[in-house]
Order: sequence, then structure tokens, then C-alpha cells
Amino acid sequence: MLMTASPTLETLPTNLQTVDEFEQWQRQYVSEGSYEFVRGRIIPKPSMKQDEIDIADFLIRAFMQTPQFAQKHTLLPEADSYVDGVRKRIPDLTYFTAEQRQAIRNGERVKTLFAIEILSDSETFEDVNAKIQDYFDGGARLVWYIAPKLQKIYVYTSPDESKAYKGQEVVSAAPVVPELQFTVAELFA
Repeated sequence: MLMTASPTLETLPTNLQTVDEFEQWQRQYVSEGSYEFVRGRIIPKPSMKQDEIDIADFLIRAFMQTPQFAQKHTLLPEADSYVDGVRKRIPDLTYFTAEQRQAIRNGERVKTLFAIEILSDSETFEDVNAKIQDYFDGGARLVWYIAPKLQKIYVYTSPDESKAYKGQEVVSAAPVVPELQFTVAELFA
């Protein structure tokens, strides 16, 4: 039976072990809402809030000025990123190459090379660290965590190496999209 509303935390199944099982359940029972799947846990993924939309819009527009955009690479909001057979994340923004987009059209599951997350009030330190680890486990080369309240961007080049940028400091998406760069102040203007 197809559900017409999103399941509640109390009605989410707890017996799913793989992304395949999760996606089969999702096709049968979920008609709205997004969910991440991490080692048997189904994690509701709230949609982007209006104050986050401005940040996403700025980043997408800046990306559209890069050679990578002209080469049919893309920066998409809230697209699936597969880590492995037991983890699927949904970054706030994710970068896919033209080759990855073709793989998606061919029915393959792809992993992000560059994930951007916008810190929400409900996320814990453990949540942030788990996401960063998952992205790098899946092959990401770069992860940005944007903290709007602090007006900072944390740039991760590995799960254990990061640098915080603020104010007039220039942040760059090198080595993935080197031409995507701007000052942090521009993002929060």
C-alpha cells in the first residue's frame, strides 16, 4: 500500500541493511520528503530553508561562471550521493562532472567529488563529522561546511584537515573547481 504522507520517525523501518533495501522501501512507501540512509538508519533530510536558498543561489551562480560549467559539469541542490552499499547522503549542494551525469543517465550510482553542506541548527558536532567522513569515504576530494551564523566556511580536504575562512579571505574550490572562488564576505553580503 502506498503511503500518501511522509512516514514519522516512529514508523520508519529499522530492519533495512543496504541502500538497495532502503530504496526499495522508499519506492513503495514514501511519496514525499527526502531521506539519507546510513548503515541501517533512515535519516529525514529537511528541505533547504529559505535563508539557505540565498547561499545556494550565490554558489550556483558563481559556479556558472567557471569553465567546468561550460564543460557541462554541474552543481546541484539536494541530489543523492552514494557512499557505498550501506550509505547514501544528500548534500545541500553536490558537484557532478559531465561523465558522472552520463553515468547517472546510464543508471549508475555516483558519488560526489565536492559536497557543500550548510550548517543547520539541528545538526550536532557528531552529525557534521559523520557526514564529512562519509563524503570522503565515498571519494570526495573537497567538502565545504558553511556556518551562516558564524559567517564562516570550513574547507575540508580530508576528514581530518580543514581550514576556516571568514571575512575578506578568499575561499577556493580547488582542486575540484579551482575557478570557483570568492571572499566569504561576498557570500554573506
